[in-house]
Amino acid sequence: MAPLGDVIALDRAACDLTQPDQLRRTVREYRPAIIVNAAAFTAVDKAETEPELAFAINGVAPGILAEEAYALGSLLVHYSTDYVFDGIAQGAYVETDAVNPQSVYGRSKLAGEHAVAEAGAQALVLRTCWVAGAHGGNFAKTMLRLASERESLKVIADQFGAPTTASLIADVTAQIVARHWLTGSHEAFPSGVYHLAAAGDTSWHGYAVEVLRYARELGVELKANPEKVEAISATAYPLPAPRPANSRLDTTRLREIFGIHLPPWEQGIHHLLDLILQ
Repeated sequence: MAPLGDVIALDRAACDLTQPDQLRRTVREYRPAIIVNAAAFTAVDKAETEPELAFAINGVAPGILAEEAYALGSLLVHYSTDYVFDGIAQGAYVETDAVNPQSVYGRSKLAGEHAVAEAGAQALVLRTCWVAGAHGGNFAKTMLRLASERESLKVIADQFGAPTTASLIADVTAQIVARHWLTGSHEAFPSGVYHLAAAGDTSWHGYAVEVLRYARELGVELKANPEKVEAISATAYPLPAPRPANSRLDTTRLREIFGIHLPPWEQGIHHLLDLILQ
């Protein structure tokens, strides 16, 4: 976003999403033209035992940001998740499909979507899935670590989605803001919920195999090669919070309305691995 203007990045100490009054004061102090809420309570399993905290961050705070954006005439960009769906559909979910979150995390994120909509602000709500970034932990890093320690791996093969990099999400956000907010009529900005994910889809097993295949192509020495990744059912790896079996998101609306090209998920993950392994 930096090429589009001055960016103020606030950490938790400067902008605690669990403190509504502080959050309002912060927005009113800086009076931003665009508010990008890239923060969330993303510990899916932990949310099951800390629902109040999850709802404060994921449900209440986005609504406060939207109310302040409305008062300022600013744009709010907010990120949501495939977890608002139950994951039982056969095909990719479109924005108008019925929501039915199965976890505290999913319900808290849906509450955030509703709070943003009720505030009436100009808002871009981007639902995404299977996000991975070069910084912090992610599935690709975990697979590389385990494959360097073990002779074989077992990975879930009956949950499907599109691995989507944080850099792709940031690039798409910047393109939309530049083309449709900074240079267009704010009244004509097509606010609403959009699905944003890399093109194509795979299972966690397919994702793991591709990570190890590409790492081996780069010359990384691994104990567990792609051929040693065993496909298992999600029932063999129970977790506190249920995961959607189907996390596929149909991105047609985003691509058609904003003229966005979304590259194959493999391309993004290869770039991510280049960064991780360089």
